Amino acid sequence: MVNKPTFNNAPSGSPASWTIKLGESPVIGTAIHSGSDVGRACQSLLSISDSDRLREEDPFTEHFIADFPTQIIVHRSRFQVDLNRAREGAIYLSPDQSWGLNVWREPPAEEVIDESLALHDAFYAELKLVLSEVEKRYGRFVLVDVHSYNHRREGPEGTPASHDVAPDINIGTFSMDRARWAPVVGAFMETLRSHRFNGEPIDVRENVSFQGKGEQTRFVHANFPKTGCAIAVEFKKIFMDEWSGDPDWAAIEQLRAMLASTVPVLESALRAVQ
Repeated sequence: MVNKPTFNNAPSGSPASWTIKLGESPVIGTAIHSGSDVGRACQSLLSISDSDRLREEDPFTEHFIADFPTQIIVHRSRFQVDLNRAREGAIYLSPDQSWGLNVWREPPAEEVIDESLALHDAFYAELKLVLSEVEKRYGRFVLVDVHSYNHRREGPEGTPASHDVAPDINIGTFSMDRARWAPVVGAFMETLRSHRFNGEPIDVRENVSFQGKGEQTRFVHANFPKTGCAIAVEFKKIFMDEWSGDPDWAAIEQLRAMLASTVPVLESALRAVQ
């Protein structure tokens, strides 16, 4: 494999829906909710504001995986098609699917839905090809599935979520064979915990605010049950103002460095898995 980007099969002149950079390692970083692009057919149908969309997307997460040898970065907004949900729930057709937000001015036509679901199908087909190649070359792999989450849902002046239920970094392991991958997950979490954030110990806990029940990790463990370890990582939005959307670049660089430090540790831990 070589260090070059590949793109989905977007028509000539159209922006790619995702970028895949292939590197020389069995460690893969993904940021599948970082994008905010919306296809032309969907744009006029959306009623949700850009600021509300941004609040529920995972902006800047592509920067967290910038040092990973292999990177998968999705540019389409989850409000067109959510690649971390099963196909049948990947389009938010009612507010109960989307944090009470009304996404559409009117229900999208069947052809609009079909176009978005085709992206879901294409993404998982390409993901399987990439992971199969990594498996063939290295025998096993780790996919670090990076997301972020809001902790100030009561408003910009409201009380943040309690620390008890909102770790700085939440590790989700729901769909994996936890016993099999314990050395990998343990090494990953301990490496993150060895860092400090703004001079304070970083709070890393497992299955607290999220359990890692997203479609991408489920897909990995269903299709590569003995060779693929997918770790869902949710960063609390301590690296940005979730209401204004403004980033804290110094914080982003700290979190990027933390994740980068896990790559050689994950490679070593993988070699020890039987």
